[in-house]
Amino acid sequence: MPSVVVLNQLGEEVNKVELNDDVFGIEPNKQAVFEAVNAERAAMRQGTHKTKKRKEVSGGGRKPWRQKGTGRARQGSIRAPQWKGGGVVFGPVPRSYRIKVNKKVVKLAIKSLLSERLQNQRFIVLDKIELPDFKTKSLVQVMNNLKLDGKIIVVSPEYDFNLFTAGRNIPNVLVQTKDHLSVYQLTDADYYVMPLTVVKQYEEELSQ
Repeated sequence: MPSVVVLNQLGEEVNKVELNDDVFGIEPNKQAVFEAVNAERAAMRQGTHKTKKRKEVSGGGRKPWRQKGTGRARQGSIRAPQWKGGGVVFGPVPRSYRIKVNKKVVKLAIKSLLSERLQNQRFIVLDKIELPDFKTKSLVQVMNNLKLDGKIIVVSPEYDFNLFTAGRNIPNVLVQTKDHLSVYQLTDADYYVMPLTVVKQYEEELSQ
């Protein structure tokens, strides 16, 4: 059964807890992560691209010249695709890019990422995350105490004004609530920092 050291905001060890093997001790499944991220990125696309077909372009109702006798190629409309300003053949139309992914696959992807970061010692658990104010330097001090570098994602159990405001101006640090955290955001971070309450929530939700 995997275990993790619980630190305080000064970077000092205060406890050690055992984690659910079904959530934090699995073999990472790269295919599940790929499918979940692919679906999330596809859902970000607006899909509002559109070109006008021949019938949708304004004008072109009159035949530009008579059928025979001019020596030129026959033409029926100045809005035909071969004309400048004419319609587009097989152009893009509005569509949805959404990809259906089963909930079990998304759960497996999250468990895979949590397990992988824990196995590589990039999973930091704190007894709590509380800032005295919303100043950037308050959160920077906590990150310095933990001696972390690279991209960091701080997972909060709920919205905290001080924490979110303090994290807005720090490069490579993302503060996000657990319920709004995406698999794509998890893949982009080197370190996960979260309080023990969030860890327990993950164990309860992902072990079912």
